[in-house]
Amino acid sequence: MAVDSAANDGISDIERAAVKQRAAELRAEAKGGKGSAKREREAQACVEAIAALTDPDRTIAERLHRIVAEEAPDLDAKTWYGFPSYARDGKVLVFFQPREKFDTRYGTVGFQDVAALDDGAIWATSFAVTEMTDEVEARLRETVRRAAG
Repeated sequence: MAVDSAANDGISDIERAAVKQRAAELRAEAKGGKGSAKREREAQACVEAIAALTDPDRTIAERLHRIVAEEAPDLDAKTWYGFPSYARDGKVLVFFQPREKFDTRYGTVGFQDVAALDDGAIWATSFAVTEMTDEVEARLRETVRRAAG
C-alpha cells in the first residue's frame, strides 16, 4: 500500500489518484471530438468503470446504470473522477461513488447542483447505499426521475 502523503501537502494518495483520473478524462474529452462517437466512447468508459468494481459496488452501479437508462434516457453515461456518472449537456447530474474508491463503509449515489431536487430550503443531494434492494431501487428510480426533470 502506498504511503499516504496527506501529512505533507493535505492531499491523500487516493485523492491524488482521483485528480489524475479526472485529468485523463478531460484529456480524452478534448481529443475525442464531438457527437455520437464521443458519447459512445464515454458510455463505454462508464461500462468499463462499472465492470472493474467489486461487489457490492458493482451490483449497485449496474442497477443504477439500468435505472438511469430507463428513467432518464436523455442522460449520457460517462466517467467523472473515475466514477460512473450520467450527464446532460456535459454537466454531471448523478454519479455513483464506490465505497472501495475511498475505503469507506458505503457507496454513495450523489446528485450535482443541476439535478432538479430543490425542495424548500433543504434537500438531500446524496444517499449512502450499502446494498441494492427493491426498496432502494424504487427510491432511486423516483429520485433520478425527479432529478432529471
